[in-house]
Amino acid sequence: MSCSISFSKTLITSIESPSSTTFCILSSAHKQSLSYVLDCCVVPAPQRKSLHSEAAKVPVVDLAELRSQGSAQRSVVIEDIRNACQRFGFFQIVNHGICQSVLDGALSSAFDFFKLPTGEKMKFMSNDVRKPVRYATTLKDGIDKVQFWRDLLKHYANPLEDWIDAWPANPPSYREKMGNYSTEVRKLGLDLMGAITEGLGLGSTYLSDKMDKGMQVMAVNCYPPCPEPDISLGLPPHSNYSCLTIVLQSSRGLEIMDKDDGEWGAVEQLQGALQVHAGDHLEVLSNGFYKSVVHRASLNPDRTRISIVSLQSLGMDELMKPAKELVDERHPKGYKESSFRDVLDFLSKNDIGEGKSFINTLKMKG
Repeated sequence: MSCSISFSKTLITSIESPSSTTFCILSSAHKQSLSYVLDCCVVPAPQRKSLHSEAAKVPVVDLAELRSQGSAQRSVVIEDIRNACQRFGFFQIVNHGICQSVLDGALSSAFDFFKLPTGEKMKFMSNDVRKPVRYATTLKDGIDKVQFWRDLLKHYANPLEDWIDAWPANPPSYREKMGNYSTEVRKLGLDLMGAITEGLGLGSTYLSDKMDKGMQVMAVNCYPPCPEPDISLGLPPHSNYSCLTIVLQSSRGLEIMDKDDGEWGAVEQLQGALQVHAGDHLEVLSNGFYKSVVHRASLNPDRTRISIVSLQSLGMDELMKPAKELVDERHPKGYKESSFRDVLDFLSKNDIGEGKSFINTLKMKG
């Protein structure tokens, strides 16, 4: 059954796009009421062949010694992070310094937001990827060819005091709980970025000032139970466009692609752990020594999954380019310069569900 067919208003809400084209949206509550997957949410058959994934074997890095300057154990942590970024572009972290109550508070506030009446969430509805605060029920509602089984709330978070008043005021605790987590995870991201640049031989402060003043975007995702998880996805295969992404998830559902053999693996859920993704701009900085990780979101027939994603980058118009220290005759410059604004321009013009990739637009032919 297609998305354009008429349904009861209790199931589907129709809105008008800026081009005056009417299209339907399916919020998380609407999706949960369906016993089947709509045609517009069915991924192409070739993608479905690989929807059953084994457990991924990914590194788990203990950050307990990361802040011990000069210690032998800190050097081990730096090397662990370097190896993980090079081999997988991904790792899990434990002993990261964010207390469990802050993690639980962020997750509970996210669950509460997506339980709100559709009309309350629709106050933030937009397909404009440049908006600092927006709600959507897929990637770009009514525009992308495949609609994904996901609700999204995305908002800027740095500096927090500049943006928090634009965040949802309902549920009443959302700003406080999500704000606490955003602050803590940003600090963690700065520490991790220092470790990553140190592992590249650039020193731990190579990007410190620029990252401190840079972009932090919080993407809060809700993946409702899906009646046919074998034919739909929460998110299609893609890499993140930031320097660094840190993910907090309520349950298993994140899958990553092994860059060596192209096989998919499901990331195991570890209590209290966070997941770290190398992003496209980190691949650029490293001149290809690190690769951004291709990942997707699978679905579960029985439970709702929440993931809270902190994307951290340079400032909106700050250009990321390969570090000159990593460019020589044997390793010529492999990527064009680009900014976070370039990322937003790419997302507004392209459908990543069709396999469009920002990093591929940056690679220089040699």
